[in-house]
Amino acid sequence: MSLSPLRKQAKAKIIRVGILGCGAIGSRIAKSIKTQCDDQAVVTALFDINPAKAQHLQKNIPYKNSVKTSYPKLLESCDLVVEAVNAADTYQLVRSALLAKKDVLVMSVGKFIEGESIFKLAQKQGVRLLIPSGAIAGIDAIKAASLQRIDRIILTTRKPIYGFVDNAYIKEKRVNLSKIKKETILFDGNVREAVKCFPQNINVAATIALASDAKDKLRIRIVTSPEFKVNSHEIEVAGEFGRLVTKTENVVCPDNPKTSYLAVLSAVRTLKEYFQGVKIGT
Repeated sequence: MSLSPLRKQAKAKIIRVGILGCGAIGSRIAKSIKTQCDDQAVVTALFDINPAKAQHLQKNIPYKNSVKTSYPKLLESCDLVVEAVNAADTYQLVRSALLAKKDVLVMSVGKFIEGESIFKLAQKQGVRLLIPSGAIAGIDAIKAASLQRIDRIILTTRKPIYGFVDNAYIKEKRVNLSKIKKETILFDGNVREAVKCFPQNINVAATIALASDAKDKLRIRIVTSPEFKVNSHEIEVAGEFGRLVTKTENVVCPDNPKTSYLAVLSAVRTLKEYFQGVKIGT
């Protein structure tokens, strides 16, 4: 998010990276580290509750014996943890990494919408919690606007129908996705409910909430249609500073239709800056 220079180290250090969650997102980040950051970092540890995923990913990275049999063993083998799991215990997994004095890059930002305590823990431990800007634009401007009064923030997210397949909230509401023939609002409410009901679709909402420090003024609208071919996020912010409107139209991640490709690219860019000695996030 915000950037500021860090004093350069006297000697370059190869950062050891652990990938927690070897699904589509974790795998793409791991491969990007190999192809784009090979002289600065190496993936030394992989862990997934499905060992087959970790074994498959190991074939695409140069470091042998990187598959770990437990999360504690992953922590022993890395300097930085990339969280890419979005599980019920994600918060505790990240907390454990911080307690072990590991820097962490968080992909499941929605798990930390009430994360004041986790940021304080990172500060206390002298480590960094990295939060990519994700699939949206304007985060720096929103952070600046938050220094004064913010009156309202509206995030309208539009995604193709297939991005909501197997969503628990959709099933609970008995929404038949196959019968949607026109633009349809699936959700209109506050950010806390949004990240709870759409944990794999709306991490950007949590990113905005953290950047703006105005959760109670943030309204989330989630819309789908058979005509939508890309994931788009439109943000409107109004306050003492004036009015801000941004819109991104993102192709979906080739490996995961529920995630925008820009979200993954944002994570890789955050890592590149981290490896180069630029302070990001907390």
